[in-house]
Amino acid sequence: PAAMPELERWVLHRLAELDTEVREGYAKYDFQGVFQKLFAFCTTDLSAVYFDIRKDALYCDAATSLRRRACRTVLDILFHRLTTWLAPILVFTMEEVWLERFPGEDSSVHLVDFPETPKAWRDEALAKKWDALRDARRVVTGALEVQRTAKVIGSSLEASPEVFVTPVMAGLLGGVDFAELCITSGLTLSTAAAPEGAFALSDVPDVAVLFHPAKGAKCERCWKVLPDVGTHKHPGTCQRCNDALG
Repeated sequence: PAAMPELERWVLHRLAELDTEVREGYAKYDFQGVFQKLFAFCTTDLSAVYFDIRKDALYCDAATSLRRRACRTVLDILFHRLTTWLAPILVFTMEEVWLERFPGEDSSVHLVDFPETPKAWRDEALAKKWDALRDARRVVTGALEVQRTAKVIGSSLEASPEVFVTPVMAGLLGGVDFAELCITSGLTLSTAAAPEGAFALSDVPDVAVLFHPAKGAKCERCWKVLPDVGTHKHPGTCQRCNDALG
């Protein structure tokens, strides 16, 4: 896990937390509690964050890229854990899911034990950091939603916002690609005071956002709006997509 991007390591941490909660829940026959925790994980952590961010890497990164390979590894881990964890509740559905990938007369999710979770997946410091990053991301997505509602943009990839943060938040954001997290074509960080009219949320006081449209042309492959689109071997592509196409 140490070689994986932080986003993948955060998902592994969440799985380590869930592993304990799921086992304890089943030991107490708390099927409703287990289902609620897994449902919340799938909708809030996976669908709204992880899958939303990583679909770009899965679709558009080169097949050999570390980010894409790490994502595929985590997807495989998610498959094995979610199918086995949910099997006692969604008995037939999880069996169908399992057999779709592992067909055979002797194959069954109900013959598989819960996978053991390495202790190294737990990373409380990383989890605390990503709680803050998700809060900051929420402010950016809120600002973009205002522009989308006003029909200024149709997609977040048409934006390149300026994000005003405190020095502490800037330190947290320094090691990650925040534009990637916010699904924008670009993003500028500033520790200057936010100008009047910048978008903010009352529960995230250390982040404010000023909208700017992304400059350049739309890449025909990844749909990001970038200045270098159209200057490469493959027409209509950005540098990353041009390299991925070979």
